[in-house]
Amino acid sequence: MEFSVSKSDLVRELGLTQGVVEKKTTIPILSNILVETDDDKVWLTATDLELGIRCACPARIKKSGAGTIPARRLLDYVRLLPDAEVQVKLGDNQWASLVCGRSRTRIAGMSRESFPELPEMPEVLAHIPLSALAQVIGRTIFAISAEESRFTLNGALLILRDNGLVMVATDGHRLALVEKQLDLSGLPGVYRALLPKKAMNEIQKLASDDSSKQVEFSGNENHLFFRIDKRLLLSRKLTGNFPDYERVLPKEHAHTLVIQREEFKASIERVAQFADERSRSIRLQVLPGELKVHSSISDTGESEETIPVDYNGSSIEIGFNAQYLLDFLRSADQNEVEFHFKDANSAGELRPHEAPADTVYRYVVMPMRI
Repeated sequence: MEFSVSKSDLVRELGLTQGVVEKKTTIPILSNILVETDDDKVWLTATDLELGIRCACPARIKKSGAGTIPARRLLDYVRLLPDAEVQVKLGDNQWASLVCGRSRTRIAGMSRESFPELPEMPEVLAHIPLSALAQVIGRTIFAISAEESRFTLNGALLILRDNGLVMVATDGHRLALVEKQLDLSGLPGVYRALLPKKAMNEIQKLASDDSSKQVEFSGNENHLFFRIDKRLLLSRKLTGNFPDYERVLPKEHAHTLVIQREEFKASIERVAQFADERSRSIRLQVLPGELKVHSSISDTGESEETIPVDYNGSSIEIGFNAQYLLDFLRSADQNEVEFHFKDANSAGELRPHEAPADTVYRYVVMPMRI
């Protein structure tokens, strides 16, 4: 195999594969990237057996072929080369030779024979705007459980309907839900699947490169497929039953506050400096005309901030994990947010105020004992 390729093109596509490449593995081939050629492109494929990515960059092919090269070493080296053409040659002994200007390097590769075959993408089920998919991921991904024992909560529930998509994530202490209205009229019925967090991270990376594109989405019994131009991301589905999230969503709230988002976020960030490092608990005290944010550690100090609000009810004090509140406030992009609550023992809910008509964003947080 022999080809020449632009350094910048190669670095861009190699960078997109790094989140998929298995770094700590007992299967050495998974640390490598599969390099294949066709008429005018070089295809790069990486997998950790749970997630796979395949992307391409334009190249001048002198001799077709295929082989594997250590992914991290290849990217780290090519990134340091000058902006010029890189000539790559892979010999029968599986050593890759790279020439760029005055630089000449050889890297030991491995035969492609033991590299896993990725499943073929089935017929496309829906075309989803990449920007919309990235947006719902960004507003739910932080609520995914980090406990590996709760594997059904290690991803988000993705629901596609002919009038839009829903994404829900929970760790048992909080729940984030986004409903986005879209025209998915070609969809044959309702589609539900559990999308792993690692795949969600990779979709966000693809969106950061260019979010104006469309995603061709499909799925089979075991895998989910996301194709964006010449890039294909595929992920093994999570198995198991996601909790009945609709039972968690409060039906009504006794009280609602409208708060300036940046002011609320900054107050919590400052007060949380004096919260317990493990529980991250702070107190929100709602009083007529004001919201007090307070935390204290007996041997370190305490902090309190007051935010003016439109409220005329009785005094209520609720404990929350500060990080949970900040996750929502950093992901929302409206100037004001709504804080819905009932009493000290009931879940609170945050929503953007005056959100776009085509989007519903609800974030439910369980209270803490204070």
